[in-house]
Amino acid sequence: MANVQLREVTKRFGGHVAVSKVTFDVRDGEFVVLVGPSGCGKTTVLRMIAGLEEITEGELLIDGLLANDLSPAARGIAMVFQSYALYPHMTVSQNMGFGLKLAGVPKPLIDAAVRQAASVLHIEHLLDRSPAELSGGQRQRVAIGRAITRKPKVFLFDEPLSNLDAAMRVRMRVEFSRLHEELGATMIYVTHDQVEAMTLADRIVVFSSGHLEQVGAPLDLYHRPANLFVAGFIGSPRMNFIEGHIISASSEAAVVKLSGEAVLTAAVDAGQLKAGDPVTVGIRPDDVNLGNGEANQFPVSLRHIEHTGDATVLYTKMDGIRDPFVVRWPGSFSAERDSPLFLSIKKTACHVFDSEGLALRRTPDTSAQTSST
Repeated sequence: MANVQLREVTKRFGGHVAVSKVTFDVRDGEFVVLVGPSGCGKTTVLRMIAGLEEITEGELLIDGLLANDLSPAARGIAMVFQSYALYPHMTVSQNMGFGLKLAGVPKPLIDAAVRQAASVLHIEHLLDRSPAELSGGQRQRVAIGRAITRKPKVFLFDEPLSNLDAAMRVRMRVEFSRLHEELGATMIYVTHDQVEAMTLADRIVVFSSGHLEQVGAPLDLYHRPANLFVAGFIGSPRMNFIEGHIISASSEAAVVKLSGEAVLTAAVDAGQLKAGDPVTVGIRPDDVNLGNGEANQFPVSLRHIEHTGDATVLYTKMDGIRDPFVVRWPGSFSAERDSPLFLSIKKTACHVFDSEGLALRRTPDTSAQTSST
């Protein structure tokens, strides 16, 4: 397999900058997911790696070799598209072996490569069928099998599950994880679905408007987002955001007056801030408890309930705050609309972002250590 390095890579379409000075590495054998909303530049980055789009500025290195001017065929890369791109007049076996046939590989070697790929993907029984006889998940396996037969250095996947129904997407996520483990392959995968990114990736690269926002392991991005965009994009339901200003700040905590009358204490390093500075407080729906007992306590009124089976999502109204404050409560919960509730939030569960939208470092919870000494 191979490692892939992007150094200050930029792509312009006329006067429009689609991707701006993107730098990140993909290690040998790593599964990296590029994620972000539609139009953020993630597919353009993938196509530049594949050689399907010219790099305007910057460098692309594959195994340490400059690849900017290499043809797609010379890069040792196989790309699996959203549309599967199977030939309808060919059988599954012929589709999977077509690239090798074009390369002049002898038929016995093609047949062996196809059988090996079909075995990895558990589609040996489909080799004589046409694409029209296959389900969406089976067609996606065939498209992946066609890539496997080429033995590429790097696999590229462009939103490969977006055409499948919800249940099949879950099954195929498991298949992708198994395939990566079995092949030990370098894989770069594009999606707009942050659940796919969280469940599949060794590391995630988050894009917004052509810019790289953050690179990190899934749980690092969830627990330590670098900025407001990443905090709001990673996690479902999304993080609650409340504007406010600093009352007092230190390297251990920030006391924040929120938009309403509420005051909140967050365990963050706010030593660089001063009283009056504007900030945004972020709180994940999973980090909110009902009832008293925590450092930050707020009265709210219930507006709407969504029952999801394993949990209940509560949409509440907090005085002085326009947007609903969302709580994800494990298990079932019932109450009438406009019922008063009391929310409590640990200081260590609060995220704080400065006026530039950058996250302040969260300080660790030392209460357990203090109580044990």
